[in-house]
Amino acid sequence: MISRLQEKYQKEVIPALMDKFGYKNVMELPKLEKIVINMGVGEAKDNPKVLEAAVSDLTLITGQKPILTRAKKSIANFKIRENMPIGCKVTLRKDKMYEFADKLMNVALPRVRDFSGVSDKAFDGRGNYSLGVKEQLMFPEIEYDKIDKVRGMDIIFVTTANTDEEARELLRFLGMPFTQK
Repeated sequence: MISRLQEKYQKEVIPALMDKFGYKNVMELPKLEKIVINMGVGEAKDNPKVLEAAVSDLTLITGQKPILTRAKKSIANFKIRENMPIGCKVTLRKDKMYEFADKLMNVALPRVRDFSGVSDKAFDGRGNYSLGVKEQLMFPEIEYDKIDKVRGMDIIFVTTANTDEEARELLRFLGMPFTQK
C-alpha cells in the first residue's frame, strides 16, 4: 500500500523538479530521507510521570514508540545529572514518514489558530528543514481532555538535497504550506 504523499511525489513532484532544476537523471533528485520528531521534557527531572505522558503522546502522534533522550552532561544550575532522561524522540522513515508528513501538512498545521503558513527560512544550509510546534493538540489523535500539559516539539525534515533551494522546492511541491512573500 503506497501512501498519498508518496504517490504525489512519484507522479507530480519528480517531473516538476526535473523540469525546474534540469536534472538529467532521476537519481539526482532530492527526496525525503527521514523525519525526526523531538520532544524535550525538562520537568521530567522532578516528575518521571511527565516523561511517560510525553512518550504516550508521541507514540499516538507518530505510530512508533519513541526512545528516551538522556542528558549528556551534568548541569548543577538546572539540577540535571549526567544520563538523566530529559526527553524523547522518534525517527520516521519510508511509509511512516510519508504518512506523518501528509498528516502534518494537510490536517495538523491547518488546525492551528490564525495559521498563515510556516517560515521558509528555517533551512540549515544542507537541505534540512526544522519546524517548531508549540502544542501537541493540533494532531487529531490527541484528545484535549486526556492531556496533562501542553508540550511542544521539534520536527526536522532531513532531505538528500544539496542546497536549501532544492529542499525548499521539494517541500513546496509536496505540499508544505510556506508563507507567501
